[in-house]
Amino acid sequence: KEKAPEKTAEEIRADEIQAFKKQTQSQVALLAIGGALLFLVGSYAPASFMQHFIVFVLSVFVGFQVIWNVSHSLHTPLMAVTNAISSIIILGAVLQVGSTSFLVTLLAAIAVFFAGINIFGGFLVTRRMLAMFQKS
Repeated sequence: KEKAPEKTAEEIRADEIQAFKKQTQSQVALLAIGGALLFLVGSYAPASFMQHFIVFVLSVFVGFQVIWNVSHSLHTPLMAVTNAISSIIILGAVLQVGSTSFLVTLLAAIAVFFAGINIFGGFLVTRRMLAMFQKS
């Protein structure tokens, strides 16, 4: 069998540019859909909800930027803080599970679920990192 000819540097670069353009288009589409959904929520939600929602969105953005840029040496201490924050989320959500409103109960259950994933995942990652430093 004959080998397929290897790609030149220009062809590899063109493929990379094409993949980047495709990724950028999908990101722009997702941002447009998200913006349209936020516009719809803002059109019909009360002002008090929008104030809380804006704080929530900003905290998600800031949290993502802070965690994404953490060096590897700070990962384990950051995991401990994240687990502490998630435990506070679970406490608050458990207090709300007994609410008479179905929506509040549903959101509290979802909060417990996701915070639990964060806590248990943090412990697993930390355990795995510490195992790297143990002698076999």
